[in-house]
Amino acid sequence: MRELAAEYAARLPGRDSEALASGLRARLVYTDLGERDGAYDPEHGVILIDRKASPQRQRFTLAHEVSHALLLGDDDLLSELHDSFEDERLEQAIETLCNVGAATILMPPELLNDTLRRYGPTGRAIHELSRRADVSASSAMYALADEAQGAILFAICSRAGGKKLEDGSSGRQRRAVLGAQRPVVVRASAETKEVKYSLRPGTQVPDDHLIAVALDSGYEDGGRSYVPFKSGRKMPAYVDAYPDGRRGVLVSFRMEEKAAGTEKVAEKPEKQAGT
Repeated sequence: MRELAAEYAARLPGRDSEALASGLRARLVYTDLGERDGAYDPEHGVILIDRKASPQRQRFTLAHEVSHALLLGDDDLLSELHDSFEDERLEQAIETLCNVGAATILMPPELLNDTLRRYGPTGRAIHELSRRADVSASSAMYALADEAQGAILFAICSRAGGKKLEDGSSGRQRRAVLGAQRPVVVRASAETKEVKYSLRPGTQVPDDHLIAVALDSGYEDGGRSYVPFKSGRKMPAYVDAYPDGRRGVLVSFRMEEKAAGTEKVAEKPEKQAGT
């Protein structure tokens, strides 16, 4: 799938929406799709995109639907999928491969490698790849986790929702109440192949953790700290935390490979297929 997507991307005249669809000679239509993000109609040569979605979501959906078209056009790959899976598992496999194809189209290997060369496997690398490829932070995070070398765990963290304060509250009252009511939590995570576990969404980050400090200060921070597992276990790691506005904090945990493979299996949930 990566090869198909990379070959397609190499032929494109650009990376804007019209260019992404031009390789299929398909018409791009933005419309209301309800709960769906997009669809590809090969009979009429039309790609449908939900017009209510965010621009970044629309862009990833477009690349995802292009990948559907590439998959449908490769008889060997399609035949192998039908031989290996059936029913719901077949649909899941196809959706996963199309997410892989979308990531390859929007974030080709040369862009990933250049980002890692410039910034290393850090929180800032997530920000820069997201900006350069015009994709969501989570899409950039998953792509970096696939490409980075070493025992590294990435995460996106932000404050959980809290009660609304009454008008007239002082700045000190707001900071105190919001800090107490809105803990920092893990929103999404991804890990390199050397790591045998992941951080579960909803995992709370202690108030004195480097991540929470970076979020409060608004300044990038890094140093020796730990991975805050939901079980309460703290695994030593070098942490890089990059505050990124409304997204919260983009984080990387770099660990010794020996430690990366010894965490209890109970810490690892089923891995998400994609974005």
